[in-house]
Amino acid sequence: MKVLIADGVSQKGIDILSKEFEVVVKPKLPAEELLEIIPQFDGLIIRSASKVTKEVLEIAKNLKVIGRAGVGVDNIDVQAATDKGVIVLNAPEGNTIAATEHTMAMMLAMSRNIPIANETMQQGEWNRNKYVGVELRGKTLGVIGLGRIGSGVATRAIAFDMNVIGYDPYVNEERAKSMGIEVVSLDEIYEKADFITVHMPLNQQTKGMINKEVMGKMKKGVRLVNCARGGIIDEADLAEAVKEGVVAGAAIDVFTSEPLGLDHPLVGVKNIVLTPHLGASTVEAQVGVAVDVAHGVVAALKGEPVLTAVNMAPVSAQVMKMIKPYFTLAERMGCTARSLADGAISEVEVGYNGEISELDTKMVTTAVLKGILNPILQDVVNYVNAPAIAKSRSIKVKEVRNKESENFANLLTVRITAKKDQVITIQGTLFGEDARIVAINDYRVDVDPHARILICPHINCPGIIGKVGSLMGAAGINISGMQVGKTDVSGTNIMVLTVDNDIPTNILNEVIAIDGIFGAKLVNFYAI
Repeated sequence: MKVLIADGVSQKGIDILSKEFEVVVKPKLPAEELLEIIPQFDGLIIRSASKVTKEVLEIAKNLKVIGRAGVGVDNIDVQAATDKGVIVLNAPEGNTIAATEHTMAMMLAMSRNIPIANETMQQGEWNRNKYVGVELRGKTLGVIGLGRIGSGVATRAIAFDMNVIGYDPYVNEERAKSMGIEVVSLDEIYEKADFITVHMPLNQQTKGMINKEVMGKMKKGVRLVNCARGGIIDEADLAEAVKEGVVAGAAIDVFTSEPLGLDHPLVGVKNIVLTPHLGASTVEAQVGVAVDVAHGVVAALKGEPVLTAVNMAPVSAQVMKMIKPYFTLAERMGCTARSLADGAISEVEVGYNGEISELDTKMVTTAVLKGILNPILQDVVNYVNAPAIAKSRSIKVKEVRNKESENFANLLTVRITAKKDQVITIQGTLFGEDARIVAINDYRVDVDPHARILICPHINCPGIIGKVGSLMGAAGINISGMQVGKTDVSGTNIMVLTVDNDIPTNILNEVIAIDGIFGAKLVNFYAI
Protein backbone atom coordinates (compact mmCIF):
# COMPACT_ATOMS: atom_id res chain seq x y z
CA MET A 1 0.00 0.00 0.00
CA LYS A 2 1.05 3.61 -0.58
CA VAL A 3 0.61 6.61 1.72
CA LEU A 4 0.91 10.22 0.57
CA ILE A 5 1.99 12.92 3.00
CA ALA A 6 0.83 16.17 1.40
CA ASP A 7 1.87 18.57 4.19
CA GLY A 8 4.94 18.65 6.39
CA VAL A 9 4.90 16.32 9.41
CA SER A 10 7.54 15.15 11.89
CA GLN A 11 10.01 12.53 10.67
CA LYS A 12 9.02 10.29 13.59
CA GLY A 13 5.56 9.86 12.08
CA ILE A 14 7.04 9.17 8.64
CA ASP A 15 9.31 6.50 10.15
CA ILE A 16 6.34 4.67 11.70
CA LEU A 17 4.54 4.58 8.34
CA SER A 18 7.66 3.59 6.38
CA LYS A 19 7.98 0.36 8.38
CA GLU A 20 4.61 -0.78 6.98
CA PHE A 21 4.00 0.96 3.64
CA GLU A 22 5.54 2.84 0.76
CA VAL A 23 5.52 6.52 1.77
CA VAL A 24 5.67 9.49 -0.60
CA VAL A 25 6.31 12.89 1.03
CA LYS A 26 5.26 15.97 -0.95
CA PRO A 27 4.98 18.97 1.43
CA LYS A 28 3.10 22.03 0.16
CA LEU A 29 1.50 19.92 -2.57
CA PRO A 30 -0.52 22.11 -5.00
CA ALA A 31 -4.21 21.26 -5.28
CA GLU A 32 -3.97 20.43 -8.98
CA GLU A 33 -1.11 17.97 -8.37
CA LEU A 34 -3.05 16.31 -5.53
CA LEU A 35 -5.90 15.70 -7.97
CA GLU A 36 -3.46 14.24 -10.47
CA ILE A 37 -1.70 11.73 -8.20
CA ILE A 38 -4.27 10.82 -5.50
CA PRO A 39 -5.74 7.81 -7.41
CA GLN A 40 -2.59 5.76 -6.74
CA PHE A 41 -2.65 6.15 -2.94
CA ASP A 42 -4.36 4.11 -0.20
CA GLY A 43 -3.71 6.63 2.57
CA LEU A 44 -3.38 10.42 2.75
CA ILE A 45 -1.98 12.56 5.56
CA ILE A 46 -2.50 16.33 5.64
CA ARG A 47 -2.32 19.24 8.05
CA SER A 48 -4.20 22.51 7.56
CA ALA A 49 -2.82 23.58 4.16
CA SER A 50 -4.24 20.85 1.91
CA LYS A 51 -7.96 20.50 1.25
CA VAL A 52 -9.64 17.16 0.60
CA THR A 53 -12.72 18.09 -1.38
CA LYS A 54 -15.50 16.01 -2.86
CA GLU A 55 -13.70 16.33 -6.19
CA VAL A 56 -10.56 14.78 -4.71
CA LEU A 57 -12.52 11.95 -3.14
CA GLU A 58 -14.39 11.15 -6.35
CA ILE A 59 -11.17 10.28 -8.18
CA ALA A 60 -9.31 8.74 -5.20
CA LYS A 61 -10.31 5.22 -6.23
CA ASN A 62 -7.90 3.45 -3.86
CA LEU A 63 -8.13 5.80 -0.89
CA LYS A 64 -9.06 4.14 2.40
CA VAL A 65 -8.01 6.63 5.05
CA ILE A 66 -7.32 10.34 5.48
CA GLY A 67 -5.27 11.38 8.50
CA ARG A 68 -5.31 14.99 9.73
CA ALA A 69 -2.17 15.74 11.78
CA GLY A 70 -4.10 18.02 14.11
CA VAL A 71 -7.56 18.40 15.58
CA GLY A 72 -9.83 20.23 13.15
CA VAL A 73 -11.06 18.47 10.00
CA ASP A 74 -12.91 21.36 8.35
CA ASN A 75 -10.50 21.15 5.38
CA ILE A 76 -11.84 17.63 4.67
CA ASP A 77 -15.26 16.88 3.19
CA VAL A 78 -16.07 14.35 5.92
CA GLN A 79 -19.53 13.51 4.55
CA ALA A 80 -18.16 12.75 1.07
CA ALA A 81 -15.44 10.59 2.65
CA THR A 82 -18.00 8.71 4.72
CA ASP A 83 -20.18 8.12 1.66
CA LYS A 84 -17.17 6.47 -0.03
CA GLY A 85 -16.23 4.46 3.06
CA VAL A 86 -13.02 6.43 3.61
CA ILE A 87 -11.98 6.69 7.24
CA VAL A 88 -11.20 10.21 8.43
CA LEU A 89 -9.06 10.41 11.55
CA ASN A 90 -7.34 13.17 13.48
CA ALA A 91 -4.86 13.56 16.32
CA PRO A 92 -6.87 15.19 19.10
CA GLU A 93 -4.37 14.52 21.89
CA GLY A 94 -1.07 15.42 20.25
CA ASN A 95 -1.40 19.21 20.33
CA THR A 96 -3.72 19.65 23.32
CA ILE A 97 -1.07 21.08 25.64
CA ALA A 98 0.37 23.32 22.93
CA ALA A 99 -3.03 24.84 22.09
CA THR A 100 -3.94 25.18 25.77
CA GLU A 101 -0.70 26.98 26.62
CA HIS A 102 -0.95 29.22 23.56
CA THR A 103 -4.44 30.30 24.64
CA MET A 104 -3.09 31.30 28.04
CA ALA A 105 -0.13 33.06 26.41
CA MET A 106 -2.48 35.03 24.16
CA MET A 107 -4.66 36.00 27.11
CA LEU A 108 -1.64 37.25 29.05
CA ALA A 109 -0.08 39.00 26.07
CA MET A 110 -3.32 40.86 25.38
CA SER A 111 -3.90 41.74 29.05
CA ARG A 112 -0.41 43.14 29.59
CA ASN A 113 0.14 44.73 26.15
CA ILE A 114 3.25 42.61 25.63
CA PRO A 115 3.39 42.66 21.78
CA ILE A 116 3.14 46.44 21.41
CA ALA A 117 5.42 47.06 24.41
CA ASN A 118 8.08 44.84 22.85
CA GLU A 119 7.67 46.39 19.41
CA THR A 120 8.09 49.96 20.70
CA MET A 121 11.03 49.04 22.92
CA GLN A 122 12.78 47.51 19.92
CA GLN A 123 12.41 50.93 18.32
CA GLY A 124 14.10 52.63 21.30
CA GLU A 125 10.95 53.85 23.08
CA TRP A 126 10.20 53.56 26.81
CA ASN A 127 6.41 53.74 27.29
CA ARG A 128 5.98 52.36 30.78
CA ASN A 129 2.92 54.45 31.61
CA LYS A 130 1.29 54.06 28.20
CA TYR A 131 0.87 50.28 28.34
CA VAL A 132 -0.77 49.69 31.72
CA GLY A 133 -2.55 46.34 31.62
CA VAL A 134 -5.13 44.40 33.61
CA GLU A 135 -4.71 41.36 35.87
CA LEU A 136 -6.35 37.99 35.36
CA ARG A 137 -6.84 37.46 39.10
CA GLY A 138 -10.41 38.00 40.15
CA LYS A 139 -11.73 38.25 36.58
CA THR A 140 -14.40 35.95 35.16
CA LEU A 141 -13.36 33.77 32.23
CA GLY A 142 -16.08 32.37 29.98
CA VAL A 143 -14.99 29.18 28.20
CA ILE A 144 -17.17 28.23 25.23
CA GLY A 145 -16.48 24.54 24.59
CA LEU A 146 -15.25 22.35 27.45
CA GLY A 147 -13.38 19.66 25.52
CA ARG A 148 -9.75 18.78 26.09
CA ILE A 149 -8.38 22.23 25.29
CA GLY A 150 -11.21 24.24 26.83
CA SER A 151 -10.99 22.22 30.04
CA GLY A 152 -7.21 22.63 30.07
CA VAL A 153 -7.54 26.40 29.73
CA ALA A 154 -10.11 26.45 32.54
CA THR A 155 -7.78 24.50 34.86
CA ARG A 156 -4.92 26.91 34.22
CA ALA A 157 -7.17 29.96 34.57
CA ILE A 158 -8.31 28.71 37.99
CA ALA A 159 -4.63 28.53 38.98
CA PHE A 160 -4.49 32.25 38.08
CA ASP A 161 -7.34 32.83 40.59
CA MET A 162 -9.89 33.48 37.85
CA ASN A 163 -13.56 32.63 38.24
CA VAL A 164 -14.38 30.20 35.40
CA ILE A 165 -17.79 29.71 33.84
CA GLY A 166 -18.33 27.48 30.84
CA TYR A 167 -20.78 26.49 28.13
CA ASP A 168 -20.88 23.18 26.30
CA PRO A 169 -24.09 21.45 25.13
CA TYR A 170 -22.48 18.03 25.64
CA VAL A 171 -20.61 18.61 28.88
CA ASN A 172 -20.74 16.27 31.85
CA GLU A 173 -21.85 18.78 34.50
CA GLU A 174 -20.54 16.67 37.38
CA ARG A 175 -17.07 16.56 35.86
CA ALA A 176 -17.13 20.30 35.15
CA LYS A 177 -18.16 21.03 38.73
CA SER A 178 -15.36 18.81 40.07
CA MET A 179 -12.91 20.95 38.06
CA GLY A 180 -14.26 24.16 39.54
CA ILE A 181 -16.19 25.23 36.42
CA GLU A 182 -19.73 26.54 36.67
CA VAL A 183 -21.77 25.44 33.65
CA VAL A 184 -23.99 28.25 32.37
CA SER A 185 -25.85 29.33 29.22
CA LEU A 186 -24.23 31.29 26.40
CA ASP A 187 -26.22 34.38 27.38
CA GLU A 188 -24.83 34.16 30.93
CA ILE A 189 -21.30 33.99 29.57
CA TYR A 190 -21.93 37.08 27.43
CA GLU A 191 -23.41 38.89 30.41
CA LYS A 192 -20.84 38.00 33.10
CA ALA A 193 -17.46 37.25 31.48
CA ASP A 194 -14.51 39.68 31.48
CA PHE A 195 -12.62 37.32 29.14
CA ILE A 196 -14.18 34.89 26.63
CA THR A 197 -12.25 32.12 24.89
CA VAL A 198 -13.79 29.84 22.25
CA HIS A 199 -12.92 26.16 21.84
CA MET A 200 -15.59 24.85 19.47
CA PRO A 201 -15.37 23.14 16.06
CA LEU A 202 -16.27 25.20 13.01
CA ASN A 203 -19.62 24.12 11.59
CA GLN A 204 -22.91 25.61 10.46
CA GLN A 205 -23.96 26.26 14.05
CA THR A 206 -20.70 27.89 15.19
CA LYS A 207 -19.70 29.84 12.07
CA GLY A 208 -19.99 33.53 12.95
CA MET A 209 -21.65 32.68 16.28
CA ILE A 210 -19.89 35.64 17.89
CA ASN A 211 -20.93 38.59 15.73
CA LYS A 212 -21.89 42.25 16.13
CA GLU A 213 -25.22 41.43 17.75
CA VAL A 214 -23.66 39.01 20.25
CA MET A 215 -20.81 41.39 21.08
CA GLY A 216 -23.44 44.01 21.89
CA LYS A 217 -24.76 41.68 24.62
CA MET A 218 -21.34 41.31 26.24
CA LYS A 219 -19.98 43.06 29.29
CA LYS A 220 -18.41 46.39 28.25
CA GLY A 221 -14.64 46.01 28.10
CA VAL A 222 -14.72 42.26 27.45
CA ARG A 223 -11.63 40.65 25.90
CA LEU A 224 -11.96 37.82 23.34
CA VAL A 225 -9.60 34.96 22.47
CA ASN A 226 -9.85 32.55 19.52
CA CYS A 227 -7.22 29.83 19.20
CA ALA A 228 -9.76 27.25 17.93
CA ARG A 229 -11.01 27.67 14.35
CA GLY A 230 -11.12 30.72 12.12
CA GLY A 231 -14.60 32.08 11.48
CA ILE A 232 -16.21 31.35 14.86
CA ILE A 233 -15.79 35.06 15.63
CA ASP A 234 -16.88 37.34 12.79
CA GLU A 235 -13.61 39.11 11.96
CA ALA A 236 -15.04 42.30 10.45
CA ASP A 237 -17.50 42.71 13.33
CA LEU A 238 -14.70 42.15 15.86
CA ALA A 239 -12.52 44.83 14.26
CA GLU A 240 -15.36 47.36 14.49
CA ALA A 241 -16.22 46.38 18.07
CA VAL A 242 -12.62 46.93 19.20
CA LYS A 243 -12.36 50.25 17.38
CA GLU A 244 -15.60 51.42 19.00
CA GLY A 245 -14.53 50.27 22.49
CA VAL A 246 -17.34 47.71 22.84
CA VAL A 247 -14.62 45.06 23.08
CA ALA A 248 -11.48 46.13 24.95
CA GLY A 249 -9.16 43.75 23.17
CA ALA A 250 -8.79 40.48 21.28
CA ALA A 251 -6.18 37.80 20.71
CA ILE A 252 -6.65 35.78 17.52
CA ASP A 253 -4.56 32.86 16.24
CA VAL A 254 -6.87 31.41 13.56
CA PHE A 255 -8.59 33.06 10.62
CA THR A 256 -11.26 32.46 8.00
CA SER A 257 -8.66 32.61 5.26
CA GLU A 258 -4.96 32.05 5.82
CA PRO A 259 -2.43 33.60 5.41
CA LEU A 260 -3.68 37.13 6.07
CA GLY A 261 -3.23 40.02 3.67
CA LEU A 262 -2.57 43.60 4.70
CA ASP A 263 -6.20 44.41 3.80
CA HIS A 264 -7.61 42.01 6.40
CA PRO A 265 -9.95 43.85 8.81
CA LEU A 266 -8.00 42.74 11.91
CA VAL A 267 -4.59 43.86 10.69
CA GLY A 268 -3.41 47.12 12.21
CA VAL A 269 -6.24 47.43 14.74
CA LYS A 270 -5.01 48.69 18.09
CA ASN A 271 -5.51 46.26 21.02
CA ILE A 272 -5.77 43.19 18.79
CA VAL A 273 -2.98 40.62 19.13
CA LEU A 274 -2.47 38.38 16.09
CA THR A 275 -0.37 35.23 15.69
CA PRO A 276 -0.04 33.12 12.50
CA HIS A 277 -1.87 29.94 13.59
CA LEU A 278 0.73 28.99 16.19
CA GLY A 279 -1.59 27.02 18.48
CA ALA A 280 -0.02 23.65 17.64
CA SER A 281 3.40 24.99 16.75
CA THR A 282 5.64 23.48 19.39
CA VAL A 283 8.32 20.87 18.86
CA GLU A 284 6.50 18.49 21.18
CA ALA A 285 3.11 18.96 19.50
CA GLN A 286 4.47 18.44 15.98
CA VAL A 287 5.99 15.13 17.03
CA GLY A 288 2.86 14.16 18.97
CA VAL A 289 0.34 14.72 16.16
CA ALA A 290 2.58 13.05 13.58
CA VAL A 291 3.06 9.95 15.71
CA ASP A 292 -0.64 9.76 16.65
CA VAL A 293 -1.89 10.12 13.08
CA ALA A 294 0.69 7.64 11.78
CA HIS A 295 -0.47 4.97 14.23
CA GLY A 296 -4.07 5.70 13.24
CA VAL A 297 -3.34 5.33 9.52
CA VAL A 298 -1.47 2.06 10.11
CA ALA A 299 -4.45 0.68 12.05
CA ALA A 300 -6.93 1.82 9.40
CA LEU A 301 -4.99 0.29 6.51
CA LYS A 302 -4.73 -2.98 8.42
CA GLY A 303 -8.52 -3.05 8.75
CA GLU A 304 -8.53 -2.37 12.48
CA PRO A 305 -10.88 0.07 14.24
CA VAL A 306 -9.41 3.52 14.88
CA LEU A 307 -10.09 5.27 18.17
CA THR A 308 -9.55 8.75 16.69
CA ALA A 309 -11.72 8.30 13.58
CA VAL A 310 -14.15 11.22 13.35
CA ASN A 311 -16.65 9.41 11.11
CA MET A 312 -17.06 6.31 13.27
CA ALA A 313 -19.21 5.95 16.35
CA PRO A 314 -17.20 7.64 19.14
CA VAL A 315 -15.88 5.29 21.81
CA SER A 316 -13.83 6.26 24.86
CA ALA A 317 -10.34 4.85 25.27
CA GLN A 318 -11.46 2.90 28.34
CA VAL A 319 -14.41 1.26 26.54
CA MET A 320 -12.26 0.59 23.46
CA LYS A 321 -9.76 -1.30 25.60
CA MET A 322 -12.56 -3.55 26.88
CA ILE A 323 -14.35 -4.23 23.59
CA LYS A 324 -11.39 -4.42 21.17
CA PRO A 325 -10.60 -8.10 21.95
CA TYR A 326 -14.09 -9.00 20.63
CA PHE A 327 -13.69 -7.42 17.17
CA THR A 328 -12.06 -10.39 15.41
CA LEU A 329 -14.43 -12.86 17.06
CA ALA A 330 -17.45 -10.73 16.05
CA GLU A 331 -16.27 -10.49 12.42
CA ARG A 332 -15.73 -14.22 12.17
CA MET A 333 -19.07 -15.02 13.73
CA GLY A 334 -20.71 -12.74 11.16
CA CYS A 335 -18.76 -14.43 8.36
CA THR A 336 -19.80 -17.89 9.64
CA ALA A 337 -23.46 -16.94 9.81
CA ARG A 338 -23.34 -15.45 6.30
CA SER A 339 -21.70 -18.60 4.90
CA LEU A 340 -24.44 -20.83 6.31
CA ALA A 341 -27.32 -18.67 5.07
CA ASP A 342 -29.11 -19.27 1.79
CA GLY A 343 -29.76 -16.06 -0.13
CA ALA A 344 -30.23 -12.47 0.94
CA ILE A 345 -30.21 -11.49 4.60
CA SER A 346 -33.11 -9.42 5.91
CA GLU A 347 -32.24 -9.06 9.59
CA VAL A 348 -29.20 -9.19 11.87
CA GLU A 349 -29.57 -9.43 15.63
CA VAL A 350 -26.51 -9.20 17.86
CA GLY A 351 -26.98 -10.33 21.45
CA TYR A 352 -24.74 -9.40 24.36
CA ASN A 353 -24.86 -11.42 27.59
CA GLY A 354 -22.84 -10.74 30.73
CA GLU A 355 -20.58 -7.82 31.57
CA ILE A 356 -20.21 -6.75 27.94
CA SER A 357 -23.95 -5.98 27.82
CA GLU A 358 -23.29 -2.88 29.93
CA LEU A 359 -20.75 -1.39 27.49
CA ASP A 360 -21.16 0.67 24.33
CA THR A 361 -20.97 -2.13 21.74
CA LYS A 362 -21.83 -0.27 18.52
CA MET A 363 -18.39 -1.03 17.07
CA VAL A 364 -18.67 -4.72 17.95
CA THR A 365 -21.98 -4.85 16.09
CA THR A 366 -20.28 -3.06 13.18
CA ALA A 367 -17.59 -5.78 13.24
CA VAL A 368 -20.35 -8.39 12.86
CA LEU A 369 -21.73 -6.50 9.83
CA LYS A 370 -18.23 -6.24 8.39
CA GLY A 371 -17.87 -10.03 8.65
CA ILE A 372 -21.26 -10.60 7.03
CA LEU A 373 -20.78 -8.18 4.13
CA ASN A 374 -17.10 -8.41 3.17
CA PRO A 375 -17.23 -11.91 1.64
CA ILE A 376 -20.13 -10.99 -0.68
CA LEU A 377 -19.18 -7.50 -1.87
CA GLN A 378 -16.54 -6.43 -4.34
CA ASP A 379 -15.90 -3.15 -2.50
CA VAL A 380 -14.03 -3.20 0.80
CA VAL A 381 -16.33 -3.03 3.81
CA ASN A 382 -14.89 -1.27 6.87
CA TYR A 383 -15.91 0.18 10.21
CA VAL A 384 -17.07 3.40 8.52
CA ASN A 385 -19.30 2.12 5.72
CA ALA A 386 -20.59 -1.23 7.09
CA PRO A 387 -23.71 0.23 8.81
CA ALA A 388 -24.59 2.33 5.74
CA ILE A 389 -24.14 -0.64 3.38
CA ALA A 390 -26.38 -2.79 5.57
CA LYS A 391 -29.01 -0.06 5.55
CA SER A 392 -28.78 0.34 1.75
CA ARG A 393 -29.44 -3.40 1.40
CA SER A 394 -32.52 -3.09 3.68
CA ILE A 395 -30.91 -5.22 6.40
CA LYS A 396 -32.47 -4.49 9.78
CA VAL A 397 -29.88 -4.42 12.57
CA LYS A 398 -30.64 -4.56 16.27
CA GLU A 399 -28.87 -5.25 19.55
CA VAL A 400 -30.25 -7.30 22.43
CA ARG A 401 -28.76 -7.10 25.92
CA ASN A 402 -28.98 -9.27 29.01
CA LYS A 403 -26.75 -8.96 32.07
CA GLU A 404 -27.30 -12.63 32.84
CA SER A 405 -25.10 -15.28 31.19
CA GLU A 406 -25.50 -18.86 32.32
CA ASN A 407 -22.36 -20.60 31.10
CA PHE A 408 -19.93 -17.80 30.20
CA ALA A 409 -18.81 -14.49 31.73
CA ASN A 410 -19.54 -12.87 28.36
CA LEU A 411 -21.40 -14.33 25.38
CA LEU A 412 -21.97 -12.92 21.89
CA THR A 413 -24.87 -14.20 19.81
CA VAL A 414 -25.24 -13.43 16.11
CA ARG A 415 -28.63 -14.35 14.70
CA ILE A 416 -29.41 -13.66 11.05
CA THR A 417 -32.63 -14.15 9.13
CA ALA A 418 -32.36 -15.04 5.45
CA LYS A 419 -34.91 -15.83 2.75
CA LYS A 420 -37.84 -18.13 3.55
CA ASP A 421 -37.37 -17.18 7.23
CA GLN A 422 -34.19 -19.23 7.55
CA VAL A 423 -32.53 -18.38 10.88
CA ILE A 424 -28.82 -18.98 11.53
CA THR A 425 -27.48 -18.58 15.07
CA ILE A 426 -23.79 -18.41 16.00
CA GLN A 427 -22.53 -17.94 19.55
CA GLY A 428 -19.03 -17.07 20.66
CA THR A 429 -16.95 -16.00 23.62
CA LEU A 430 -13.38 -15.29 24.72
CA PHE A 431 -11.33 -17.57 26.94
CA GLY A 432 -8.70 -15.08 28.01
CA GLU A 433 -7.55 -13.71 24.66
CA ASP A 434 -8.57 -16.82 22.71
CA ALA A 435 -11.68 -16.50 20.54
CA ARG A 436 -14.04 -19.45 20.38
CA ILE A 437 -17.25 -20.23 18.52
CA VAL A 438 -19.24 -22.21 21.09
CA ALA A 439 -22.50 -22.89 19.25
CA ILE A 440 -23.66 -23.22 15.64
CA ASN A 441 -27.44 -23.22 15.54
CA ASP A 442 -28.41 -25.83 18.16
CA TYR A 443 -25.06 -27.63 18.07
CA ARG A 444 -22.63 -27.14 20.97
CA VAL A 445 -19.02 -26.80 19.73
CA ASP A 446 -15.66 -25.35 20.75
CA VAL A 447 -14.08 -24.04 17.54
CA ASP A 448 -10.99 -21.85 17.09
CA PRO A 449 -11.89 -19.71 14.04
CA HIS A 450 -8.29 -18.97 13.08
CA ALA A 451 -8.22 -19.68 9.33
CA ARG A 452 -10.94 -21.66 7.55
CA ILE A 453 -13.55 -24.00 8.93
CA LEU A 454 -15.55 -26.71 7.15
CA ILE A 455 -18.99 -27.24 8.68
CA CYS A 456 -20.72 -30.56 8.01
CA PRO A 457 -23.97 -31.58 9.76
CA HIS A 458 -24.34 -35.36 9.57
CA ILE A 459 -26.01 -38.50 10.87
CA ASN A 460 -24.47 -39.78 14.09
CA CYS A 461 -23.12 -43.12 12.90
CA PRO A 462 -19.69 -44.82 12.55
CA GLY A 463 -17.38 -44.06 9.63
CA ILE A 464 -18.49 -40.62 8.49
CA ILE A 465 -15.75 -38.65 10.25
CA GLY A 466 -13.12 -41.08 8.91
CA LYS A 467 -14.38 -40.72 5.34
CA VAL A 468 -14.18 -36.92 5.47
CA GLY A 469 -10.71 -37.07 7.03
CA SER A 470 -9.46 -39.49 4.39
CA LEU A 471 -10.85 -37.33 1.61
CA MET A 472 -9.07 -34.25 2.98
CA GLY A 473 -5.81 -36.14 3.38
CA ALA A 474 -5.92 -37.51 -0.17
CA ALA A 475 -6.43 -33.96 -1.48
CA GLY A 476 -3.44 -32.63 0.52
CA ILE A 477 -5.62 -30.50 2.81
CA ASN A 478 -4.29 -30.32 6.35
CA ILE A 479 -6.77 -30.57 9.21
CA SER A 480 -5.44 -28.64 12.23
CA GLY A 481 -8.46 -29.17 14.45
CA MET A 482 -11.75 -31.03 14.62
CA GLN A 483 -14.88 -30.70 16.72
CA VAL A 484 -18.03 -32.80 16.78
CA GLY A 485 -20.99 -30.89 18.13
CA LYS A 486 -24.13 -32.41 19.57
CA THR A 487 -27.71 -31.27 20.07
CA ASP A 488 -30.49 -32.44 22.29
CA VAL A 489 -31.92 -34.21 19.24
CA SER A 490 -30.50 -37.73 19.06
CA GLY A 491 -28.98 -39.05 15.87
CA THR A 492 -27.64 -35.76 14.50
CA ASN A 493 -24.21 -34.22 14.95
CA ILE A 494 -22.17 -31.47 13.35
CA MET A 495 -18.55 -31.86 12.31
CA VAL A 496 -16.38 -28.70 12.26
CA LEU A 497 -12.92 -29.05 10.74
CA THR A 498 -10.34 -26.26 11.02
CA VAL A 499 -8.35 -26.51 7.78
CA ASP A 500 -5.13 -24.77 6.73
CA ASN A 501 -5.76 -24.92 2.97
CA ASP A 502 -8.52 -23.81 0.67
CA ILE A 503 -10.89 -26.60 -0.39
CA PRO A 504 -11.56 -26.82 -4.15
CA THR A 505 -15.19 -27.03 -5.24
CA ASN A 506 -14.80 -30.58 -6.56
CA ILE A 507 -13.51 -31.81 -3.17
CA LEU A 508 -16.33 -29.98 -1.40
CA ASN A 509 -18.82 -31.72 -3.68
CA GLU A 510 -17.26 -35.08 -2.83
CA VAL A 511 -17.76 -34.35 0.87
CA ILE A 512 -21.41 -33.46 0.28
CA ALA A 513 -21.87 -36.72 -1.65
CA ILE A 514 -20.81 -38.88 1.31
CA ASP A 515 -23.77 -40.89 2.56
CA GLY A 516 -25.00 -39.41 5.85
CA ILE A 517 -23.68 -35.86 5.26
CA PHE A 518 -26.50 -33.29 5.16
CA GLY A 519 -24.36 -30.61 3.51
CA ALA A 520 -20.98 -28.90 3.76
CA LYS A 521 -20.09 -25.20 3.95
CA LEU A 522 -16.57 -23.79 3.87
CA VAL A 523 -16.14 -20.59 5.88
CA ASN A 524 -13.04 -18.68 4.76
CA PHE A 525 -12.02 -16.07 7.33
CA TYR A 526 -9.38 -14.72 4.96
CA ALA A 527 -12.30 -13.22 3.01
CA ILE A 528 -12.72 -10.63 5.77
